[in-house]
Amino acid sequence: MLLRDIAHARTGDKGNRSTLSVIAFDKKDYPLLEQELSAERVRACYAGIVQGQVDRYLLPQLGAVHFVMHASLGGGVTRSLALDAHGKSLSGKILGLELAERA
Repeated sequence: MLLRDIAHARTGDKGNRSTLSVIAFDKKDYPLLEQELSAERVRACYAGIVQGQVDRYLLPQLGAVHFVMHASLGGGVTRSLALDAHGKSLSGKILGLELAERA
């Protein structure tokens, strides 16, 4: 199963950091997000983009997992040569992750 089958994602930017929220369509799938989406796995997904650490924040009341990806925007929006590494294109990448099947 792909992450896009059970969740959607949103990204934002601030300076040289990108934020990423993965939100379950149905809160019953939140435990799977918590289990499958570690900071290390997200950093690996964005290898070559994220140059710094990844912080993970659990938001069970919202059915979401939020990440702050440091040193991920090529120096920041005004310094980067990337065309759209600052917008929704980053959220699309995570949705292709393979997940374990639901129990």
